[in-house]
Amino acid sequence: MIKGVLLFITGLTFFLFGMTKISTLMQQLVTSRFRELLKISVKRPINGILIGIFATILFQSSSATTLFTMSIVSAGIISFYHSLSIMLGADIGTTLTAQLVVWKFTTISPFIMFAGGLLIFLGKDKQKIIGEAILYFGMIFFGLNLTGEATAPLKENEIFLNFFKEAKHPLFGLGMGAVFTGIVQASAIPIGILVIMGQQGLIDIENAFPIVLGANIGTTITALLGSIVLNVNGKKSAISHLLFKVIGAILCIIFFQFFIDLIKGISSDVPQQVALSHFIFNAFIALIFGFFLKPFAGFIEKIIPGKDDIIPLWPEHLNTKSLANAEDALLCVQMELAREGLLAKKMFYLSLNLIKNYKISTKKDVGYIEMIVDNLQLEITKYLWNISCGQLSSTLSKKLFAFSTIVYDIERIGDHSLNIVELAESKYLRRAKFSQAAMDELDDIGKKILSLVDSTLSVINVNNVEKIHEITQLADEIVNSIHIAIGKHLERFYQRICKAEAGPIFVDILINLEGICRHCKIIAQQLKHIEY
Repeated sequence: MIKGVLLFITGLTFFLFGMTKISTLMQQLVTSRFRELLKISVKRPINGILIGIFATILFQSSSATTLFTMSIVSAGIISFYHSLSIMLGADIGTTLTAQLVVWKFTTISPFIMFAGGLLIFLGKDKQKIIGEAILYFGMIFFGLNLTGEATAPLKENEIFLNFFKEAKHPLFGLGMGAVFTGIVQASAIPIGILVIMGQQGLIDIENAFPIVLGANIGTTITALLGSIVLNVNGKKSAISHLLFKVIGAILCIIFFQFFIDLIKGISSDVPQQVALSHFIFNAFIALIFGFFLKPFAGFIEKIIPGKDDIIPLWPEHLNTKSLANAEDALLCVQMELAREGLLAKKMFYLSLNLIKNYKISTKKDVGYIEMIVDNLQLEITKYLWNISCGQLSSTLSKKLFAFSTIVYDIERIGDHSLNIVELAESKYLRRAKFSQAAMDELDDIGKKILSLVDSTLSVINVNNVEKIHEITQLADEIVNSIHIAIGKHLERFYQRICKAEAGPIFVDILINLEGICRHCKIIAQQLKHIEY
């Protein structure tokens, strides 16, 4: 019995490790292309469902897709309404894992892991990354295979067999599935085990289906826990996900025999029936709510009041029709640059706050805003290239080249802000404490740079030579203050007032602040010689 329990726990460990690692790896690979997916998803609910299915197949976890979706909702990149269809799709995508267990992927999992390991050791660059993904993918099913071996002896256990034969009430199975999934935080584990138990003749679909329903409810626990650190829109998405599952489960319990007959009518094989029940349940939810997402979103908005600003991921002012007239087109660019600048300023403001009070949710928000700033830089650069294809006067050419430089400098302000976020995280994780003098210096310099950024953004819209001169002077003064602060830090360090582990972080923050000043000065100098 002890051997069986240890084998079961080891299988769960392999499964959870493989699922976590492949989810993290695939998120890193997909994030760079996620902008295009988001653009498609917000057009129609069906697109969001397809994106949710696709993302979950890649991440091998509906919880990962749901949490990622909730985070970008919380950051204001997509609306609460548009997040609902992605989550519905994520629930369908997760059913593939159970089907792969039916197709005996658990049996060939050692070969999958071997192939992944071979690519890691013998491959190069991208091949190594693919090898990692294959290894973790195989680990998921190898873990399920171990749990299957652990449960195999139970076919001879009369107590276990009688437990499932007597536990006919659907609510009991539903509760059992919800609790177990809430603990392991992955619906694929209990459902995968049910498939394996079906293969071993330990369970029938009447007993398995309620557990499948409970597992689907239990998987929402991860999103609910994740929503604690998110804003009101993130919480709305998490609660909506729970309601999808609960309402769907209630309907399935009410029409229990209908669903059992439907599943049995499609397949007589118990393992396939379990996998089908998982798919049919989530497809049923998507079918019901897919047509009523707007009324449902409105209902949630009423019971959970409060709205957050949505930051449009795509350019708001780059009108393709204006490309016919270079002057109008450059005016569009000017307005979009101002918007890009405001987002970079928000990143900088949040990064300064993280130095004093580190929060993982704020760090994520800065990361998502940076994704928007990067996207705007690409879109503005493409738009400027289209303008450059036409005939331009000397005045308009100067403006075009100035804007081409400015769009990069604004993006670099965002990059420096992101560096500060990472340094704030390092300070938090290492428990490094800055001296009061160091914090006062950072606070003073931070306020001055915020003023500098504000002034720089103001001259993008209204060219003011005197203001530009003031910006140049202020940037030089702040850089001088930064150099003085570095000198004072060295004095405090030698006097043992500042701790050794905090020193490099403090200096790196100052270097990034100097970088922001430098880019503000470049923007001002570029605007100095153009006419509006």
